[in-house]
Formats: sequence, C-alpha cells, structure tokens
Amino acid sequence: MKTVIEVRNLVKTFGGRKSWFSSAEHQVNAVKNVSFDLNAGETLAIVGESGSGKSTLARMLVGLDHPTSGTMMLMGQDAAQWRQRGAKAFGKTVQYVFQDPVASLNPRKTIAETLRVPLTHLCDYAEVQQKQKMQQLMQAVNMPHDALECYPHEFSGGQAQRLAIARALAAEAKILVLDEPVSALDVSVQAQVLLLLEQLKQQFNLSYIFISHDLAVVESIADRVAVMYLGEWVECEDNNTLFSRPAHSYTQSLLASAPRLIADTH
Repeated sequence: MKTVIEVRNLVKTFGGRKSWFSSAEHQVNAVKNVSFDLNAGETLAIVGESGSGKSTLARMLVGLDHPTSGTMMLMGQDAAQWRQRGAKAFGKTVQYVFQDPVASLNPRKTIAETLRVPLTHLCDYAEVQQKQKMQQLMQAVNMPHDALECYPHEFSGGQAQRLAIARALAAEAKILVLDEPVSALDVSVQAQVLLLLEQLKQQFNLSYIFISHDLAVVESIADRVAVMYLGEWVECEDNNTLFSRPAHSYTQSLLASAPRLIADTH
C-alpha cells in the first residue's frame, strides 16, 4: 500500500527566549517526537483533549508551521523540498479544511471568486475550464450551481463547510487535513458532512488526517485512530481495536469519559 505521509520524530517547540519580565527561558513543547505514516485512501483520526498538540501537528502537515526538528515526507518527497518549490507545490499536495467554515471563507468574495484562486494559481486552469470545474465541484459537494454567485454569509454552517471542502478540492490535492470539520455543526448536519467526506474520498482518491475531540464522530469515520496527550503520540490502532481494547491508560480514561446514551431495556 502506498504511503502518502511519513512523519518521523516531529517536534514543535514554542518560545525558548527570555521574557521582558524574567531572565528564565519559557518554552512549550507542543509536539514531542511524533512518528506515523498515512496510507493512500486511509482516514487517520487524531484525538485528544484541548492542548494535546493536535492542531499544531495539523498546521505543520499543511506547511503553516515549520517543525523545530524531525522529518516529514509528502508523496515520497521531503516536505522541506515542497516548501522550497513554493506555496503552489505544497498547496497542490495537501490542503487544510478549517473548523469554522464561515470564518474560513473570505466574506468579501463570492464562492466563484474564492474557488477561482486555487484553480488559477495552483492548477493553471483557463477561464473556460474554471467555469466547468466550478460546476463539477458544486455537484460533488451537493450544492446548487447558483451558490457560486453568493457570499459566505448567505449559507448555513453545513452548506459553508461543503463549500470549504469544495475549495480544498479545487486545488486537486490528494491529502486533506480536516481540523474539527464538523464540531461547529448540528448533529444531523454532522452526519451529512461525514457521509459526503466518505463519498468524496472514494470519488477523488483522497487520504484524510481527521482531527477531532469527538470520539463518536471518529468512530464513525476513521480507519485508524491515534491518541495524543501533552504533545505525545501515546497510542495508534485500527478503529475496532482502539475502541474495544484500548491499551494506554490515557486512552482508557478518554473513552470512559465520553458521554454515552444508555438504552432502556425494560
């Protein structure tokens, strides 16, 4: 099976300089020696409480933050080489889908104008090709074609997230990093977006890094699940194994604290 991401001993440290108020050095180790692989066509979920390092790791995977140390390979090439080739090369390889869909879309641009940016600058589509591609993207995310002429504030949260996903697909990247993509949505809308993500994965041969704190969502979509705690990668197993036989004590407590519905059998 082809490996699309290889991460080895990735570290991200913030601070380390003397503050104005103290001669002591303040340093935060947000990600500590994380190593993992992502296979083509796989959904790898990363779970953990707030402050565990999930989003910092996600930002490094898409090139928004640079690692302090360690290596990261994307599609068999060192991520540093992708960065040297510029944002265009990196953006065509991996795309980020943000938690807040409305905030992640430019409020001053129509959806067509938003989609035109990656189609023009990352994929070099001519204007005639862009119109055709936009219509295909609207169909892929189950949105009407006239949505292209609307602004982000005209859509519900679920619709806006579909459009944010369409923007990521416009770059034709094969890896999507989804950072809490359904946490801001109602439960019924969450199910629709999760089903859409699964359909798109098959249609476009995508691979997902799925960041979440919601264990129920993770259980429904992930092939493998990794658990982060205080910046460390404490456990990574296939979905069934992790939820039925968690090995690490932190994973056990995390699962035990998740709210569950208790059916009335009487």
